[in-house]
Amino acid sequence: MIKDILKLGWLFVVLEFGQILVLNRIQFSGFVNPYLYVLFVLFLPIGMNRGLLMLLSFFTGLTIDVFSNTPGMHAGACVLIGFLRPFIIKALSLREAFNPESCPSLAEYGWVWYLKYAGVLVLIHHTFLFFIEQFDHLLMWAILVRILLSSIASLIFIVVAQYFLPVKIERR
Repeated sequence: MIKDILKLGWLFVVLEFGQILVLNRIQFSGFVNPYLYVLFVLFLPIGMNRGLLMLLSFFTGLTIDVFSNTPGMHAGACVLIGFLRPFIIKALSLREAFNPESCPSLAEYGWVWYLKYAGVLVLIHHTFLFFIEQFDHLLMWAILVRILLSSIASLIFIVVAQYFLPVKIERR
């Protein structure tokens, strides 16, 4: 149990600092902003208490907000995906039974399931974030292109990160 908490803490620190120090400075022509820190919320155990899930989601986004000078936008987006995550997992697991102690990962559940899971949640996160950041009906197409391109870039970073971040939560 303590070992699992330490692994999740290490993952939090690596993803948050990676986002703050490296990825926040990456922007391709103003349309592509990869957000890897979302992986922390995606990786939390499936059966985690919803209150704790929401609290960890909030602090994940709040940390980015503090260092990015964005007043609550990332926290709001993370709380939204933290809230919707159990429903998305349930919707994607119509035929399969998931171990509530496991953490959703590419290695654990395979490419097809994981890309659906991560894709839906990343798309929801980015849609909320970019609409709250610069909602303007005159820029609707630009916002939609930014959501799509940033979601694709974030998913690529999330998939690649899973090969380089060897964090496995082992439950007994």
